[in-house]
Amino acid sequence: MTDVMPTQNTAPAARVDRDEVFLEVTRSICPICKVTIDAEVNIRNDKVYLRKRCREHGQFEALVYGDAQMYLDSMRFNKPGTIPLTFQTEVVEGCPSDCGLCPDHKQHACLGMIEVNTGCNLDCPICFADSGHQSDGYSITIEQCERMLDVFVAAEGEPEVVMFSGGEPTIHKEILTFIDLAQVRPIKVVTLNTNGIRLAADRRFARALGERNSPGRPLSIYLQFDGLEEATSRAIRGRDLREIKRKALDHCAEFGLSVTLVAAVERGVNEHELGAIIRYGLAHPAVRSVAFQPVTHAGRHTPFDPLTRLTNPDIIHGIAAQLPEWFRSSDFFPVPCCFPTCRSITYLLTDGTPGTEDFAVLPIPRLIDIEDYLDYVSNRVVPDLAIREALEKLWSASANVGTATTDDRLVMITEALDCADSCGIDLPEAIKALTDHVFAIIVQDFQDPYTLNTKQLRKCCVEEITPDGRMIPFCAYNSVGYREQVRAQMSGVPVAAVVPNAIELDPLLTISPYGSRIAATGPARPGHLAPGQR
Repeated sequence: MTDVMPTQNTAPAARVDRDEVFLEVTRSICPICKVTIDAEVNIRNDKVYLRKRCREHGQFEALVYGDAQMYLDSMRFNKPGTIPLTFQTEVVEGCPSDCGLCPDHKQHACLGMIEVNTGCNLDCPICFADSGHQSDGYSITIEQCERMLDVFVAAEGEPEVVMFSGGEPTIHKEILTFIDLAQVRPIKVVTLNTNGIRLAADRRFARALGERNSPGRPLSIYLQFDGLEEATSRAIRGRDLREIKRKALDHCAEFGLSVTLVAAVERGVNEHELGAIIRYGLAHPAVRSVAFQPVTHAGRHTPFDPLTRLTNPDIIHGIAAQLPEWFRSSDFFPVPCCFPTCRSITYLLTDGTPGTEDFAVLPIPRLIDIEDYLDYVSNRVVPDLAIREALEKLWSASANVGTATTDDRLVMITEALDCADSCGIDLPEAIKALTDHVFAIIVQDFQDPYTLNTKQLRKCCVEEITPDGRMIPFCAYNSVGYREQVRAQMSGVPVAAVVPNAIELDPLLTISPYGSRIAATGPARPGHLAPGQR
């Protein structure tokens, strides 16, 4: 008789589902050493995260989009890219090592940025350019500016927008000459990015800028404006600048300069002021648009948690929550020329006097079905190609409210609408005086070393033009090590690559001479730079 072993009633192990949905594999960089590494994009708890692992420094994860459904919906708005007329570099090591632009880049430059200096009349706690009162910075020369402008024209033919930035560009002694050099070239719009200190203090300078703003060669102002509360100004800029901003805006109105208010928005600091900033902008005669930028954790900034950082949908939902009488989240649509998760825009028609009962606001997406024209994936039949072209110009990184190009596109769209009156706005009358009735709100999230995704980077249409004649995608310039490379070349002073001031990295970091954070064990190497660019 054979012995029978007793059976054990052991239940098989139960399989468990992951707590996230995997979307894709991409490429990114280690935020510490900047070496190119694999990354993956996942959805968890209705939000989108980027996760990556460096062999030397371990795993990193960051929130990249605070609304997973909006992220997925935006993919339909991915417009085919336009090939620039010329490329400045060759493909050697692949993205993001060969900027640029290299032939693998998928989009031309809607906006070219020229940083004229690294010096600044502020030392802001938050500054992606790591600028301030440093003695070892640089300023470009007239000859260098000419070359940079010529590189832009060679690549674009008739570039849409060039932006002079810094540092603080208004303290460069040749800034008016630089603007003149841009305006004699076939560049449609010149924009000056400023903190407003000189605009507020120097009426002659403001007048000189106003004299350079004329039909056919517009000059607009991109004014740093983070909120209306003293605590906000001190937290982001290090001092109370509210009166300076008011004077700068009043001088812009006096001399006919159109202004975009640009707010760096950081969680726990000023996200509660979104509605107040919009109201202030609508009420001021110089302001034509507001741009909200969740703080880019590159350069110098306050400590942050990568898993709770602000993203574009957080701003959009915040606007709708703070101004429910005017906005819904669905009023904002992705910009198709760049990667569609990078930027969203809405345009408003306004009527009446701000602050009074007769004031009305009507978002243009409620008048025309944007998806009929800018859905490039599922909608292959476009009812009117002229309307699509007009919307493409408006939903673009190069759009500037108040310029002839933008006004013409808006007229084409609004005249096509069969609406005599809507939400309290007399549309025919608004069209007659379009310049006084249109306002734009832009939401732009730039990538940093934590969130860099080469899939998005390849579609970037905002390019840094360097003194040596390259056009480098803005997010690569601030994340990969190109900014430090250019600064070292121009100043002759070695510059260690900046590491994000993330709370979890604090034990590994030290403070750089500029106030930003760098690796404590030695300078982070710009691992993406090709041998010929080191």
